[in-house]
Amino acid sequence: MIKIEAVVRPERVNPVVDALIDAGCGGYHVANVSGKGTQQGVEVFTGRGATTTTRAALPKSIITTVVSASMKDAVVNAIIEAAKSGEEGQIGDGKIFVSPVSEVIRVRTGERDSAAL
Repeated sequence: MIKIEAVVRPERVNPVVDALIDAGCGGYHVANVSGKGTQQGVEVFTGRGATTTTRAALPKSIITTVVSASMKDAVVNAIIEAAKSGEEGQIGDGKIFVSPVSEVIRVRTGERDSAAL
C-alpha cells in the first residue's frame, strides 16, 4: 500500500478530488495548511502602484490518500494533471509525496490492509 500526499493550490482541490475519484481512489482527506516552498511568497500591490513580495507562508491544501501499489502511477498522474496551472504549470502548483504504508486497520471492524481500504 502507498500513501500519497499532494500539496496543491486551494483553488485546485475540487479538480484534484474529481481526478482521484475518476482514477478509482476509494477515499481521501483534505486539510487546509500554510507553508512556503519554491514559490517564495506572493507579489502584493501597495499604495501608489508600487508592489512588494510577502515572504509569509501561503495558503495551500493537502490531499492525502492510501491506495494499493498497483494504483500509484494512475493516482499520481491524475493529481499532476488536475493540479497543474495551464499547459506548462507554474511555480506554486504543489508537490506530491509518496511513501509506503506498512499496515492499515479499519477501527470499526478490525479489517486489515486491502480489506480496510
